[in-house]
Amino acid sequence: MISILAFLLAIGVLVTFHELGHYAAARCCGVKVLRFSIGFGKPLFTVKRGEMEWAVCPIPLGGYVKMLDEREGVVAPADRPRAFNRQSVGKRMLIVVAGPVMNLLLATLFYWVVIGNGLTLYRPLVGTVVPESPAAIAGFQPGDRVLSIAGTPVAQWNDISLALLDRSSDASEPLTVQVETVAGERLNRVVKAGSDTGGNGQIGILPVRYSLVLGAVEPGGAAQRAGLSAGDLLLSADGRSLRGWAEWVGMVHNSPGKEVSLAFQRGQERRQVTLRPDSVETPTGFVGRIGAAPAVDAAWLATLRYELHPDVAEAGVMALQKTWSNGVLSLRMFGRMLIGQASWNNLSGPITIASVAGQTARQGLDAYLEFLALISVSIGILNLLPIPILDGGHLMYYTAELIKGSPVSERAQLLGQRIGFALLASLMAFALLNDISRLFGG
Repeated sequence: MISILAFLLAIGVLVTFHELGHYAAARCCGVKVLRFSIGFGKPLFTVKRGEMEWAVCPIPLGGYVKMLDEREGVVAPADRPRAFNRQSVGKRMLIVVAGPVMNLLLATLFYWVVIGNGLTLYRPLVGTVVPESPAAIAGFQPGDRVLSIAGTPVAQWNDISLALLDRSSDASEPLTVQVETVAGERLNRVVKAGSDTGGNGQIGILPVRYSLVLGAVEPGGAAQRAGLSAGDLLLSADGRSLRGWAEWVGMVHNSPGKEVSLAFQRGQERRQVTLRPDSVETPTGFVGRIGAAPAVDAAWLATLRYELHPDVAEAGVMALQKTWSNGVLSLRMFGRMLIGQASWNNLSGPITIASVAGQTARQGLDAYLEFLALISVSIGILNLLPIPILDGGHLMYYTAELIKGSPVSERAQLLGQRIGFALLASLMAFALLNDISRLFGG
């Protein structure tokens, strides 16, 4: 229920401000506005104020501002100067672009509030290297401090995530990551071409470090059957002392169906058990699994975490930078999907968005505002794409009008709208299929 309410609130806020951008620009340009609608379909209720009608409609996936236009009906002679189609190309472009710009400004405002409240950041230190991952093959070690990725400087862990995501679709070139080792030596770790895992920027490094203390044990799993429980400290396996969780995971993965002699400590007592990892089939073969998760190393996490409390002006600058970087990243990812360099499986539809909306709403106001900002940036960038039926498509027509000195023919615009509607419908259908696939684990 929280997810649905958070989703509806998000769509309502973002759509309202988008349409307010069009509305405010139209009023400033002297255009008569007939209706301001949130949602599509037959209005659930309307309110008449002066010459304009405010409406709320049942389909919450958008909205519109209906302006006086001679192409859509008879216009009284006295009102013709206020018709949208009678305005200069510059005014029409301003009215159209105002919606996406409002989304970008709203995102900046949300980021400003979040950043102004203070940020919890994480230093760019590698806590865990996933065994057999591209990072492990490249020689990454726990404790490495990431200095730059493909020449782009890194200041905190989120910079790593964004840089890897930005480079995730370019698998034809090796990825060079400059690190400073625990010993203070500066090295280049080179992730070989084509080794990106899943096309989502994950190469196998994590900021967290896991201890050898069990944080959770799955009911009915091999660990529970052997008598292990949460809080147990793993000491050695087959007589060999364990140096970290990654080493233990490697041993388990390589021992499907085989007995492993495990020494552990429970409270002040040292115990010994024999467990047999379950054999699980994966695309690369059978691996062992015991159904246990580690506890996070709290001391290590404390060394990573730090607080940042910028003043109002600094927060505003940081908010603008974040809106810009996320907008550029969204544009690049969409462009790469169009030319086949990134997977269309990255698209998310209303089900995934609603799920994330609920998750962030439960985490608190700052997390929810940051989610709203990210979606607002995406809406702004999407609407600026030169696809007929979107704001960017109208801007494309008006640009052509400026160049050729006359409007694009109605026939060409109608054809473009049909193509644009088909593209947009296909995009939404694909995103929904991705949602369903994620929901059912396909």
